[in-house]
Amino acid sequence: MAIREWPREERPRERLRFLGPRALTTRELVAVLVGSGGAEASAMDVAEFLLELAGGSVRKLGSLPCAALEGVRGVGGATAARILAAVELGRRAHREQAPVRAPIRGPEDVFSLMASRLRDLHQEEFHALLLNTQHRVLRDVLVTRGILDASLIHPREVFKPAVLESASGVILVHNHPSGDPSPSPEDHAATRQLAEAGRALGIAVLDHVIIGEGSFVSMAGLGLL
Repeated sequence: MAIREWPREERPRERLRFLGPRALTTRELVAVLVGSGGAEASAMDVAEFLLELAGGSVRKLGSLPCAALEGVRGVGGATAARILAAVELGRRAHREQAPVRAPIRGPEDVFSLMASRLRDLHQEEFHALLLNTQHRVLRDVLVTRGILDASLIHPREVFKPAVLESASGVILVHNHPSGDPSPSPEDHAATRQLAEAGRALGIAVLDHVIIGEGSFVSMAGLGLL
């Protein structure tokens, strides 16, 4: 039986259907999200434009704002939304691979758990991981989002949920969008402030891990806790 010659813009979808997503190139997978393309460019062409915009990086593609994606020829609001949603689903699927309930044995485990969530953000997020006596994560609390300012991080936002969860310890985590995890004076100030509050409440701040691009810094490892 002769193999049907699919139109160029339909081939990725048919290949995915019959061969599975793993058989497709990154460009073909993006083309599936693009859809049918248009009169000026096929889905494969639009996928190529998008990957060029992101320097070939799927992670970077998913961290671009909608407006940047919509600036690509052949990409409208719906297509931009599909692409960002798909990359975010990939991030969440990656996080599910890590056993969230596994004990946290050191900053490497914190990085493994939180890096995919924080490393591509364009602004800082400050989290508190609440741990039980076995150092298993009870809850991940988003404390603040935006430029880190120790004066804006109220200990109540960290330790109220810690008390409600009967947490025995807390690990602070935040990202540096610059990619450089070196601690700033504000990082030092926030660490001292929250560690002192934890001592007063009998809930230890075990570490403050700063996540960058592919690396991290542990404040405990620096002897600051």
